[in-house]
Amino acid sequence: MSSPHGIKLAAHIISTNFGDIVCKVCECLLRKGPLSQLEVTRFTELTKQKVTDALLVLIHHNCVQAFTIQQPGGFGEPPKIMTKYMALPDNIIHHMRFPKFLSIVSDEFGQDCAEIFEGLLQHGRLSLNQTMDRYKDKHKASGENSSATNVVHENFSKLAQARYIERCPAHEPFLEPLEEGAKKRAKSKIADATQTLEARALAAAAPMESQRFLVEADTLIGGVLDDEDSKKSSTTDIVGEKRKLEPETESWETNERKEILWRVNFEEFIRRLRHKSCVSHVTERVDSVAGIVLSAIFEASRKDETRVKTEKTVPLLLETIYEEAMKTEEGRSLTLERVRAALVQLGCELPTIGIDETYSIDLKKIIYQAQAQEVESIVLKKYGREAYRIFRLLSERERRIETDKISSTTFVEKKDALKILFQLWKDDYLNLERVGNEAQKMEIMLWELNKRSVWEQVLDDMYHAALNLKLRLVHELDHAQDLLRVLKGKSLKEGDEAAKMRKKVQDKWKVLEASFMILDDAIMLFHDF
Repeated sequence: MSSPHGIKLAAHIISTNFGDIVCKVCECLLRKGPLSQLEVTRFTELTKQKVTDALLVLIHHNCVQAFTIQQPGGFGEPPKIMTKYMALPDNIIHHMRFPKFLSIVSDEFGQDCAEIFEGLLQHGRLSLNQTMDRYKDKHKASGENSSATNVVHENFSKLAQARYIERCPAHEPFLEPLEEGAKKRAKSKIADATQTLEARALAAAAPMESQRFLVEADTLIGGVLDDEDSKKSSTTDIVGEKRKLEPETESWETNERKEILWRVNFEEFIRRLRHKSCVSHVTERVDSVAGIVLSAIFEASRKDETRVKTEKTVPLLLETIYEEAMKTEEGRSLTLERVRAALVQLGCELPTIGIDETYSIDLKKIIYQAQAQEVESIVLKKYGREAYRIFRLLSERERRIETDKISSTTFVEKKDALKILFQLWKDDYLNLERVGNEAQKMEIMLWELNKRSVWEQVLDDMYHAALNLKLRLVHELDHAQDLLRVLKGKSLKEGDEAAKMRKKVQDKWKVLEASFMILDDAIMLFHDF
């Protein structure tokens, strides 16, 4: 993570959840990159045992990934195999989105699934057996223990099928030297994604896609199937299948009882929230019908797409999109022609009308428009309306524009336009190229948007604001506890005063929480979408 305030926010989240010692270790990894245990001990000046315990906590809660790598030895010495640890800043930031993730599961599958999912959020990694034990303990008093196994297995399978949970990655994958693996990576489809050491480690740790969401293999190894289920599985699994599973179990994370561990699949939730954000932006920018059609495309393509971050949706037939839109109450009044018109509004090229009339939406364009709209509002508040018009013109053009053209197009006096342009250039919002004109013996200034710098600045400012909101929430909570402690045991009249104070604190807390959720949506728009 390159954002200074992003690192501070991640460190605050770790400190709040796991304490200062774990935070010290995690912040060291965030700032310095992958390190060995010895290096972490030296930089943090903690004891070896404290560093070990902290790393185990961070790994268990999916905040750190370990990997082994071969490094050259000294003169005349053989190469050494070393274990390194790298922080996963995205996973750390996702901790503040747990209420959003839990709400999605609860709305889609109900309370039983939400309880199982909440356990994975709280504990980081659990096996199916551990999930069952947790569920049974919670429902022991209500007399639901007898059917708990079936309930947990059914709901656990739902979560895996929806890809909300996944098998944990390998604990310490080995990264082969670049020279030895060059030929393999040249043939690999993910060659571009594995250029950095961090990306190579994550790719090596990831379980096989065919096994990633497979609950049946977990039940086979963990021993949670009852006799009837064991007999059923034996008819299909005994010949070849069980023998195939045994050596592969080392490729994913297991606990001390050799049970497969599961964790929350953050990618799937970000994908869902990404789709929701796109629909919301299209509804606001175009109209409600375009939002309905885009939502129908997402629903229809859920079974077909590979569920990775892609720039375009899966091509779908017009009839398929129309049928999906008709399933919603708002879409039942739409005609085929109205759906086709909405697709054109969404930026689709109108194909030749016939049997194979397919459409695909450019999500990258929708997300860029949403990002640009957010940045434009920031420029408007920070620099004024004239700067907003200039910035919007430059963000819509892909080529450099000269000063006179900017002034005439935005209706801003050239003198004022130059002043604004230089201010934006000074703040790294724009790039400037000076070109000499020998015929007129003058210098022409060409301007263009410095998109990368602007987006990085905006994201860092958002991280800063999120950190301040987090600290304010902690302050308000401490302040409320102090007030309630003072008013405790007072008279009836003073008790009414305490109730009013409690309500005032709750109202303030709700406002701060709502503000934080809105800010987090903007952070995801720039970083995760």
